Amino acid sequence: MLREFGWSRSLLAGAFSVFVLVHGAAAPALGWLADRIGPRRLFVAGAAILALGLGLAGAVERPWHLYAAFGVVSAIGVACAGWVPAVVLVQRWFPTRVGAALGLTSAGIGVGILLVVPATQALVEWLGWRWAFRLAALAVLAWTVPMTLAVVRDPPGGPAGAGARLGGVTPREALGTPAFWLVCAASFLGSLGTQMLLVHQVAYLVDHGISALAAASVVSLVGLASIVGKTGGGWLSDTIGRRVTYTLGMACVVASVGVLGLLARTPGPLPAYAYGALVGVGYSVTAPLLPALVSDLFRGRHFGTIVGIVQVANSVGGAAGPWLGGRVFDLTGSYRDALLVAVATSVAATGALWLSARPGGQPPGGGRIAS
Repeated sequence: MLREFGWSRSLLAGAFSVFVLVHGAAAPALGWLADRIGPRRLFVAGAAILALGLGLAGAVERPWHLYAAFGVVSAIGVACAGWVPAVVLVQRWFPTRVGAALGLTSAGIGVGILLVVPATQALVEWLGWRWAFRLAALAVLAWTVPMTLAVVRDPPGGPAGAGARLGGVTPREALGTPAFWLVCAASFLGSLGTQMLLVHQVAYLVDHGISALAAASVVSLVGLASIVGKTGGGWLSDTIGRRVTYTLGMACVVASVGVLGLLARTPGPLPAYAYGALVGVGYSVTAPLLPALVSDLFRGRHFGTIVGIVQVANSVGGAAGPWLGGRVFDLTGSYRDALLVAVATSVAATGALWLSARPGGQPPGGGRIAS
């Protein structure tokens, strides 16, 4: 699209930012619906909406077309078929080892990155980006809808499973605790830095002499590494604590930024793949931890609604990061300052998560603060 339309990087990244904002804005309502009607119906509806959005994205001619098709319609589809309903489903089925269960489940995202990114890049080169969008739409319909109907089952005991029989913390009570707002801050800051890296990584690599296809293979390595990070990080968080594991993940993200700085000085495939491994493990370790921590703090019948509210903070950060990275590049012609922001937000997110463990931050009614 950059080549065909001559749009700026901030304009194009802005479509992803709108996507993330819409995705996040839908999260509280979807959490509420998952608590009441179950995630399975949301998955089916989301797949159909996502296929429609991807199909429309293949017909883009103007910026607002992209913002509407990808930023709004596709985002609603991904939200319905994606993270918040999946978190509710997994938390209800596996309440005692929720970190490991969420880690294993979210590893599916890494499998998707591993398989879809190089396939999409190949389709773009062979058939053009329009047909890449259209074939992605067909793939969603052919895979997600029938697999959901065949495999997914809502938890026993009603749509919300065991949570329907529990009182637990209400959303109003959760919003009154320091721990809730500190977890939101960690979610916002961590998402800002990592999404900035993930959205602009291909452009950065290509700018520094890596071919587009090789850059896509680096993204595939990010996906492969994220499978390890999510499964290992979820298990590790159940074993040594959420916050210690989160700190290790963010340390990998910071190290990956250092490798990008090295790549700018000595271009070559080795530092590019080292970056992919580090950022893949780092960002993915953190992904299942925050919902698991929310489960520790606010489990009960309102868990879906509460985790959906936290997801809003995650999405605002995820929207701000890509736009900010593109804006910095447009103004300076370099990603250097954007990389420094990614380091600062990673460190700040880690600090906010540790502060959420302070005495007095516990919610009323029996949540526990996991270390």
